[in-house]
Amino acid sequence: MMYIPGKANLKLIYKGPSYLLILVLLTLINPGFGQTSLKDIGLEYGPYEVGFAHYTKVDSTRTYKRIYAYTNEFIPRPIPVSVWYPANQKATGSKPLEVLTYFQILKEEEEWEHLPDEQLLNWFYYTNTPSNQGHLKEETKAFRNLDPADGSFPVILYAPSYQAASVENFALCEYLASHGYLVVSSPSRGTDTRWFRAADSREMETQARDVEFLIAEASHFPGADLNSIGTMGFSFGGLANVVVQMRNRRIKAIVSLDGTERYREELLRSSPFFDLDRFDVPYLHMAQKEIPESVLKADDINPELNSKFIFYDSISKSEAYSLKFHNLTHSYFSSFGVLFEQRDKRQDKSDLEIMESFQWVARYALMFLDAYLKSDPGALSFLRNNPVQNGLAEGLISIRFKSAAKKPFRFQDFNELASQRNYENLEALYQATKEKHPDLDLPENALNTLGLQLVFDPENAEQGINVLRFATQRYPNSANLFDSLGEAYLFLGDREKAIENFEKSLELYPQNPNAIQRLKELKG
Repeated sequence: MMYIPGKANLKLIYKGPSYLLILVLLTLINPGFGQTSLKDIGLEYGPYEVGFAHYTKVDSTRTYKRIYAYTNEFIPRPIPVSVWYPANQKATGSKPLEVLTYFQILKEEEEWEHLPDEQLLNWFYYTNTPSNQGHLKEETKAFRNLDPADGSFPVILYAPSYQAASVENFALCEYLASHGYLVVSSPSRGTDTRWFRAADSREMETQARDVEFLIAEASHFPGADLNSIGTMGFSFGGLANVVVQMRNRRIKAIVSLDGTERYREELLRSSPFFDLDRFDVPYLHMAQKEIPESVLKADDINPELNSKFIFYDSISKSEAYSLKFHNLTHSYFSSFGVLFEQRDKRQDKSDLEIMESFQWVARYALMFLDAYLKSDPGALSFLRNNPVQNGLAEGLISIRFKSAAKKPFRFQDFNELASQRNYENLEALYQATKEKHPDLDLPENALNTLGLQLVFDPENAEQGINVLRFATQRYPNSANLFDSLGEAYLFLGDREKAIENFEKSLELYPQNPNAIQRLKELKG
């Protein structure tokens, strides 16, 4: 982004590489003002009041420069944090936030903290029209200074679009919080300054690190269930979230709001952390409508953007949903976009159709998260239904779904079952598990290492003996396993059984130096 001099004011506009789809989409705008409101979007809020907090933390492991300070000073990377959370307390005696509050946060994150509020619509992105001025005065569902609700709540990490504010999707974040989610967001900022140098893997990695920073922030909030963490991202934020999941096993589900992984799969693959085998959590991608042929030609857009989705087609290890919203263009997957963005007369639908579709975007996001983070069978059925069964008009959206390939049952899975029964009756467990999972493999070296790890832990020594005895049953010709079992008994002070197992090891491998030495020591 850059500043373009104007008359009395400076107008902030997007400018960047022509190949970056998100920037192309943001420029497909012609004059024409919308008639929308938060109330008319019609989101069905949940049982909780919505609390909101905003503050700034620093990541002292990285440096940053305030670009408009015009100094040579580098500071620890500041990370503004916005949090929407469930609250039980009725908000008596206080007013809900206005949309203006979110714009005040936007100007802070743009590093224009002292800009007068009356200049907001002249300065940032959106036109200064009477309808947009009216949106600033609208009341939202969020309140400051509410006490968090009792209970445990899944965590949603929100990654904004290209260089956008943490609050760009405030209505969707409030909606999820009202249904029992803790939603945490930070702005999309460049590696060195507020602005991206380019839409490249470096900036994708930076945003991914910012998203991971939010996990620690979420842990400070009462009731945050860190065993149920999902991510949600719009546009460029979708790329960052895929990278986060591929290297962070705490992420359990991903919602992508027309994420750029659909359009720039080659950029995603440029990450050193890209590994499709690790992408194994439920995934929901909601995409924009097809761009009309006339617009493709006029704006020199590759027509393959309407049809290709290489990343989705490559997924095999996760349950994946691909939804196309036939009444939404890219900008309208965010709250700011629905309310403030000028409409493109060449392709945009009516305001009523846009608001209706955004309502269903929120609904599908909620059902997906309820299904996979709250294990709600009704929500899962909703996802699998034909859209008309869920009350959508015919042709509003189209859905593709793919099941995950069956996961192999690994040694780690068997070990979890064994630990739950304190490593007792392992042979019976093995036989029962083998019937269900014929490909189950219990490598000799893994059993040996696990057994010794347990033996040398005073609290689990007997469990280690059970593992090593079971291992010798599985591999009766292994001199090494009998040698380890001898060491285990020796460690526990059972000389007789230690001698018995060292002798068995020597029968199988007469040159075993450890068994020879141990038997000399034990027999005098």
